[in-house]
Amino acid sequence: MTTSAELGLPALTVAPGGVATTTLTVRNDLDIVEAYSLEVVGDCAAWTTVEPARVSLFPGTSETVTVRLAPPRSPAARAGEFPLGIRVLPTERPELVTVPETTVTVTPFHELQAALAPRRRRGWLRGRYRTSVRNLGNAPTTVVPTPGQAGEELRFRATPERLRLEPGESGEMRLQARARKLIWFGKQASWPFEVTVGPEESAAAKGTDGKGTDGKGAEGKGVGDKPETTTVDPTPLQKPVLDGEFIQLPILPKWLLALLAALIALLLAWFALVRPAVRSSAKQAAEQAVAQQSATPAPTPTPGAPAPGAPTPPSGGNPGGQDKPGAGQPSGGPGGGNNPGSGLAVPGTGQQSSATIEVQTANGSSSAGSYQVPHGKVFDITDIVAANFQGDQGLLTIKAGKQTITTIALETFRNQDYHWVTPIQVPEDQTVTANVTCESPGTPASGKQAATCHELLNISGTLSDIRPKN
Repeated sequence: MTTSAELGLPALTVAPGGVATTTLTVRNDLDIVEAYSLEVVGDCAAWTTVEPARVSLFPGTSETVTVRLAPPRSPAARAGEFPLGIRVLPTERPELVTVPETTVTVTPFHELQAALAPRRRRGWLRGRYRTSVRNLGNAPTTVVPTPGQAGEELRFRATPERLRLEPGESGEMRLQARARKLIWFGKQASWPFEVTVGPEESAAAKGTDGKGTDGKGAEGKGVGDKPETTTVDPTPLQKPVLDGEFIQLPILPKWLLALLAALIALLLAWFALVRPAVRSSAKQAAEQAVAQQSATPAPTPTPGAPAPGAPTPPSGGNPGGQDKPGAGQPSGGPGGGNNPGSGLAVPGTGQQSSATIEVQTANGSSSAGSYQVPHGKVFDITDIVAANFQGDQGLLTIKAGKQTITTIALETFRNQDYHWVTPIQVPEDQTVTANVTCESPGTPASGKQAATCHELLNISGTLSDIRPKN
């Protein structure tokens, strides 16, 4: 004696989101009244039910119950063939358990969820986007993005070009939109585009003419060739279409063109109006000075003075040969005041000379760099150029000897130059000093903030010999 159970169908096919039913017949071949518990086992148990789930049978009787299969339309119901079993467990005689089986085929369905971020980009030539895709179907899918733009002003590149996703899996692809040419000036341009996300087309899914994959028909087949067979998914895939936009900016904005036009107008005004007026005023002043000098009567020679044309005694001396205190000594320049150890520069001995002072200062501290005029020389400074190439913040003080030439905030300039018509004279053994107080190091062209402030000072002028004392 035993328990017998039989399913109504040897195989079932069900679509996700749909319902399929079959029957299960249970017969009591025992000589006692028996109750049977009906339990679904296998991969389909999560979405399969038996109604009713428990039956009681008299000896020699049978009962038919309904087996209902309702797979959800989600990645959880994977496509393919799966075994389905119903465990029939007697309550009084559990050792007589039986499990009838059948095969369930879950048909595939395809569904994709995609998003483009950001939707809008701005740039001179290219914009970069991220395309995120999720496979909501129940079968593996190879996804390929297909971007398009109506006017073909943009070119696209996707990385990677294709992406394989398992059911329920998410992935990301990078998309680059690049304009074909630059916009040098004018208005910005807006280029809308679309990205269609769909599965990769197989060779059999591409367009054919019904004569074979090579388009030659039966005449193009060789001996022994076999026709290809393709399994077509009956559920069409809805391909997401994503909208994006690339806003291309001009290289030269309108305000810059207006600024350049204003600068050109100022230069033209300078050369056409201001510069001739300045030259005319300078020429007139020079002519007036010459006229006044010509109108001044010549001084009457005093007794003991040398006659006109007679040799002039050396500077700083007197006819008696006795040196007069302070006579013949040049007044000190801005840097050093009166320097008893220095004399006048010897004419004709001056040579163009320049020196560079480099100062590196830690943040929050002060440092100084200097240049010392050689012994026996006098330095006439005509030009000073200060370079703040890092864009540091702080204070720069330039001194010649004991006199301060200028004090300037570092954040107000990158390159600053000074020029003098009347040179600043620095006597021998005096120094030109650049003192830097660093408040915040700047960021050089490399893009990384510097650890210290770094300034350069270039001084230029004439270096001459000193006339020896008599």
